[in-house]
Amino acid sequence: MRTDLLPMEAKLVPDLPDGGTWQFEPKWDGFRALIFRHGDTVEIMSKSGKPLSRYFPEVVQSIRAVDRAAFALDGELILPIGAALSFDALQARLHPAASRIERLSRETPAQIMLFDCLMTDGRDLLREPLAQRRLHLEAFHRAHGGPGILLSDRTRDAAVARSWLARGGGALDGIVAKKLDEPYRPGERAMLKVKQQRSADCVVGGFRRVRGGEGVASLLLGLYDVTGRLHHVGFTAGIAATERVDLLARLTPLIQAPGFTGEAPGGPSRWNNGKDSEWEPLRSALVVEVIYDQVTGDRFRHGTKLLRWRPDKAPHDCRMDQLVHEIRPAELATLHPGAGGT
Repeated sequence: MRTDLLPMEAKLVPDLPDGGTWQFEPKWDGFRALIFRHGDTVEIMSKSGKPLSRYFPEVVQSIRAVDRAAFALDGELILPIGAALSFDALQARLHPAASRIERLSRETPAQIMLFDCLMTDGRDLLREPLAQRRLHLEAFHRAHGGPGILLSDRTRDAAVARSWLARGGGALDGIVAKKLDEPYRPGERAMLKVKQQRSADCVVGGFRRVRGGEGVASLLLGLYDVTGRLHHVGFTAGIAATERVDLLARLTPLIQAPGFTGEAPGGPSRWNNGKDSEWEPLRSALVVEVIYDQVTGDRFRHGTKLLRWRPDKAPHDCRMDQLVHEIRPAELATLHPGAGGT
């Protein structure tokens, strides 16, 4: 099997499908990876087709220890730090220094969470339906699973999958739906996914102007820590073009330094040739509710969606403790007993 195979991907949908023959799985917050083993050669390939093996030697070691000559698996690289799975720690592995990677692989070992089997014992399974591939995957895990090689949970009941989302809180990034009777389709969006959506009330601590200055391009969001400092946690740019000029008029009287009293926006960036990104600080007077997907550290990992303005909310009540952080394996105990590496 070629190691340049692309993983099957998912299309974002608002709700899980009912009817038909579907399998539902937790959506993990890590690095999607295809694992290829042929003899002593182990390749870990990213979703974009880039090799990851050198960054995760402990996973390579776990795969190489499997007593099978040739197989290919689909899964997610995850990394537990304390009580949570840390996307930051995964990103820290993508480092040029082999000595640092080796040290981190010992101090904070990564795991591979498996959810599909593409080849086993030299037999190509791509054309087999998911129901058959899952049987091969479960047999593989029974024989070779352990702390570093985990098996993702699954259900065929959409109501159960929806309950995972409802009670999972910070334990799930979402749910993926796959057709049980379909083959593996490399590079195609042949699956469906529903992402966990969470909201937070944030202080508008500043803004960036559109190019030319005649309007607001994005709002800079802040939250207070326990000491009362306002930290920049992300941004929202979902402002209608027709509202950008009027919003600038609304914000201009509130321009006042420092805007953020803790971590602030700006700083050198590869996108701005090392120059600080220009932004206007605001007096802490306005609050917005935004929808976000994931938090890494104490920041929204991606841009957020502006849901509504909150004139009824006091800025000082917008605190860090409302954020749902990275996946906590303990919260997954009822969904997947092996999530903590047991």
